[in-house]
Amino acid sequence: MTAEKHADATATVILGRKVRQGMEREYEEWQEGVNAAAAEYAGHLGAEISPPTALQPDWVVVYRFDSIAHLQAWINGATRQRLLDIGEKYFDGPATQQVISGGTQPADPLVTVVVTHRVHPNQVDDFLDWQGRMSREESAFQGFRGTEIFRPIEGLQDEWTTLYRYDNAEHLDAWLTSAKRREVLAEGEKFKDFNLRTIDSSFGSWFAFEENGKEAPPPSGTKTAIAVWVGLYPTVVLLTLALSPLKWPLWLGLLVGNLLSSFIMSFFTMPYYVNRLLKRWLRPPPDEPPAKTNRIGLGIVVAVTVFWAVLFYVITTRIWTLP
Repeated sequence: MTAEKHADATATVILGRKVRQGMEREYEEWQEGVNAAAAEYAGHLGAEISPPTALQPDWVVVYRFDSIAHLQAWINGATRQRLLDIGEKYFDGPATQQVISGGTQPADPLVTVVVTHRVHPNQVDDFLDWQGRMSREESAFQGFRGTEIFRPIEGLQDEWTTLYRYDNAEHLDAWLTSAKRREVLAEGEKFKDFNLRTIDSSFGSWFAFEENGKEAPPPSGTKTAIAVWVGLYPTVVLLTLALSPLKWPLWLGLLVGNLLSSFIMSFFTMPYYVNRLLKRWLRPPPDEPPAKTNRIGLGIVVAVTVFWAVLFYVITTRIWTLP
């Protein structure tokens, strides 16, 4: 299904960069600093960087803000320009940029193609008719999960942007290389001036939009790892205490303990303890400054970790000494 969206909701910008050979590590460190600077801007919802893959030959950086106005403030701001001047030595040519505003939410991480077209104002109706034909044809291919069309954004982007989503790279490639697609492209010869970028599923739900534009992106890998650690520590220690009277050999104790901890973490610790405890940190409200949620979230992590450490110290040294 094709949807048209206006620039009144969540805004996402996709930046592509070719990095000079041998400078990848320096570039990535610089980009992390840029992302940290973006997090200080109003409306920032998240940022992610992805190195080149078989699907995407460039380094890709995605920023998400709660509105076009806030995205523009970051993209056009003096802070970003100063950082770009510093990082110029890492780039092998100019960047590419696509901006998306609003959208609908797919259920799973998908492979996404981002296509931008320059369309003359007098040809908009013809372009939309042609895109409708394109969408109908691609929807017949296996793995198709949807298409969305986004209008140009005044003052930020002149191009129309189209997203094609497929469940995996093989099914996407079947469409991109098909005779049917070549036939439809030939029908739209006057719209042949376009740029195409493939974004693989490593971005998870970065392209998961919601009509109200208020849903925060999923937690970062770092937040997820810390959250799992918060739940894993008490789970493993309590299981160890519970199983210790059985005096099993190490190999058997670890085998059973790991199995039980996996079930407890999946069905109890994470949903009923960690996710509730760290909810505002893992999925902060879009209007709350990231610095504030990080301070509160990390404060909770430190507090509960100290609590469990002290409790287990007392139990294992004063109350119960393990064999």
